[in-house]
Amino acid sequence: MSEHTTHPKIALITGANKGIGRAAAEQLAALGMTVLIGARDPRRGEEAAAAVRARGGDAHAVTLDVTDPATAQAAAEQVEERFGRLDVLVNNAGITGSGQVTPLDAHDQIPSSVDLDMVRAVFETNVLGVIAVTNAMLPLLRRSPAPRIVNVSSAAGSLTLNSDPDGPFTALPASAAYSPSKSALNALTVQYANELRKDGILVNAADPGYVDTEINNHSGFLTTAQGAAILVRLATLGADGPTGGFFSENGPMPW
Repeated sequence: MSEHTTHPKIALITGANKGIGRAAAEQLAALGMTVLIGARDPRRGEEAAAAVRARGGDAHAVTLDVTDPATAQAAAEQVEERFGRLDVLVNNAGITGSGQVTPLDAHDQIPSSVDLDMVRAVFETNVLGVIAVTNAMLPLLRRSPAPRIVNVSSAAGSLTLNSDPDGPFTALPASAAYSPSKSALNALTVQYANELRKDGILVNAADPGYVDTEINNHSGFLTTAQGAAILVRLATLGADGPTGGFFSENGPMPW
């Protein structure tokens, strides 16, 4: 038996019952990892885990609402009891704040007229939720010989691209919720990377690209499998891999 058969890596992905998170779970399971499907809805989480198992992967559902720190703590206790450690954390769960409208076309996020409750809700999931889950899982990640954290960001969070008058976002409505939440997530990624560098924990942000998912009302042009590729690459970095970076499949993204 190979070492990876006897000691598979354990990966937890938040918001993994559908979309990019689900595709990342399938790909990590195909690499031989034991995948923990984080989902708010236990039934949907179990359905996704069963689908991964049906394809030959090892997957288990974990009830986890990133806006409820108690569920993050309970999930950490489950992981500790069953596996004793965590090797990979993918902070994938996120919301646009604009329902089924892509955040890039959302006029309800224009800064001068935005609803503050919507901004709070987006930051609660996309930023504070990442802190809650990461901190709950850090003691388990520290027990891994090669811990990796991947925060799922977006090109919409790039200050460089957003501030370029000739850039890709100038023709779109300004955003006071989704885009700034991803900018904050990028900044948070750098701070975690700085703190955890000495411990060998690599922390990076991923831009999956414009993927066909529910979050943008299926207007994206990439498949979820294509979007998940960069998540998987960052989740499986070698010891000499980068930390504190922001990457798409095509390489480094501008901050």
